[in-house]
Amino acid sequence: MPELWLPGAEVHDLGDHAPTDQQYPPKAIAHITWDRNATASAPQDWCTYESLVSYFTGGGAGDAPHLVWDPFSGRATQLFPADSRSKSLLSPSQSPTRTNRAGKVVIQIEAVFFPYCRYQGKVYAQLVDTPCAGWDRIHAWISSWGVPDAWPMGRPTDFSAHRDEQVWESRGGWYAHAHVPYNDHTDPGSWPDFTGRSGSPSGPPSQQQPAPGDPTPARYQATVNGLAYGYGAHGYQVTAVGRALVARGFGAHYRSGPGPDWTDADTENYADYQRSLGYTGHAADGVPGETSLRRLLGYLPGPRTVSLAHVVAAARSDPGAEQGHLTYGSEVAIVEQALADEGLLEQRWVDGSFGSLTVSAYAGWQRRCGYAAGAADGIPGRDSLHRLGAARGFTVTD
Repeated sequence: MPELWLPGAEVHDLGDHAPTDQQYPPKAIAHITWDRNATASAPQDWCTYESLVSYFTGGGAGDAPHLVWDPFSGRATQLFPADSRSKSLLSPSQSPTRTNRAGKVVIQIEAVFFPYCRYQGKVYAQLVDTPCAGWDRIHAWISSWGVPDAWPMGRPTDFSAHRDEQVWESRGGWYAHAHVPYNDHTDPGSWPDFTGRSGSPSGPPSQQQPAPGDPTPARYQATVNGLAYGYGAHGYQVTAVGRALVARGFGAHYRSGPGPDWTDADTENYADYQRSLGYTGHAADGVPGETSLRRLLGYLPGPRTVSLAHVVAAARSDPGAEQGHLTYGSEVAIVEQALADEGLLEQRWVDGSFGSLTVSAYAGWQRRCGYAAGAADGIPGRDSLHRLGAARGFTVTD
């Protein structure tokens, strides 16, 4: 099954999932946010990606799409899984179809753009004039859901409406908002093509992906749970991924490391791992998505902050729980990685579960801190945890 969540997207799941109407062919709907009215003679400053994400996760949740896409940086936020309907289309009672559901999938993308927006001093008249950064990744993911590379009512080149109920019900592919029956919007006005050439120029190095058949490893970054992955990313999460790949037998491309800086070797090893899961094409380009990352690590790394109360709760409950039980997996993994870096825990046990081996390793840290007997019981205390955080670069709260 394809990934429910776009690899590399920032996930803000709104819940309220609902199935689509499977009797219709798969579709993708192209929108622009058009949050301001500007003209060639009176351009206006672009409305930021963050502000639109805030709107759709707040007061605008009732009109939210699947994806909010920043065509300048390539960032994307996903609000609904691919197999759920989203809410950006009008679906009045007189419509023969429930427009937000009329397909095996009906994946809706809102590009953060309006005509004649001004971004970093330059004015952009059409969406296709922007870098369209990240488009290839979005297109590949939507294609994986069976949406054909076709515009049944024509690729949008202006803001005129073309609506045909019979075509809408019978043909899969890409539709402009201007094509959807019983809707009155005429966006997006333009949209990048499927080849990645016309109207989809290359983004900056951090957003570039190799063309099919290009041996160059992917060199863009994705954000998962607030942390960066992909070429140039840096941090403890990169080390954790590399070590987990080696432990799983996917370390053939390393000449040194793994370490905290993501290199082409990390990308190539991760691509081997993705292919082992059955991924192909851009879905196996070596840049992690949430699903594959969770399968590799058993948890999702998060910012380097650990709650004392959380890890104490984990240390008391995980050893007696079912194998692999995670109480506060991402926080425990930070502590475990620190213990591994101190030489007190084998890397293969950095799994987010504060089991008996982690308790023993933490007791070793407590003895290293000068505690003895019952004070070195493997249950974190405030002083020892703060000292471990200071030694290995994480913050302790409460």
